[in-house]
Amino acid sequence: MVTGIIGKKIGMMQVFRPDGTVQPVTVIKAGPCVVVQAKTVEKDGYQAVQIGLVEDKPAKVVKPLAGHYKKANVPPTRQRREVGLAKGAEALKAGDQVLVGSLFKDGERVDVVGTSRGHGFQGVVKRHHFAGGAATHGSMFHRAPGSIGASSYPSRVIKGMRGAGHMGDERVTTLNLRVEKVDGEQHLLLLRGAVPGARGSYIMVRKAAAPKPEPKPQIEKPKKGKK
Repeated sequence: MVTGIIGKKIGMMQVFRPDGTVQPVTVIKAGPCVVVQAKTVEKDGYQAVQIGLVEDKPAKVVKPLAGHYKKANVPPTRQRREVGLAKGAEALKAGDQVLVGSLFKDGERVDVVGTSRGHGFQGVVKRHHFAGGAATHGSMFHRAPGSIGASSYPSRVIKGMRGAGHMGDERVTTLNLRVEKVDGEQHLLLLRGAVPGARGSYIMVRKAAAPKPEPKPQIEKPKKGKK
């Protein structure tokens, strides 16, 4: 069995738990995926599989990539990812399906990898949460970064100095999100927590590397001297 699946962020909704509480969730269209290439220890030095997300409309690819899909006898896909195999799992071959219903279950913890929303070029106040200067009359220091280094020595800006620049649109991994519900028929995954990326973006959902245990309700202990 593989350890992850490719998905697409659909949006948000809310579900009702058996105890009547309302839980906001993020809806992920996870799969179906197909194995495009299987990597073995004998040939590649490690064991993994390359999977592609099957969508309604086949993708248009260049000739070398089309030959890659033709060799696996699967339709071209827009998204491909390489995922590892669980310990002791039987090897998969090209053309096998990867379904969310057989991979995850309700209450399980997962890690989500995606690309964060892009915010363009931003200043230090929004990008790094600088406080800025006084917003009073006569002030000439409102949203400026302030001093970024000495002039005499070293006469340069130290590498890593926080400043204005491009914000967002970078790889983000969110750990230990809880699977609220798995809909194997519709290939849907309902997750509790912040999923990176905008609506319609592609993400990778994999089994949690360090799953966090479910919190247990605390029982109030009786105080000494009282029954």
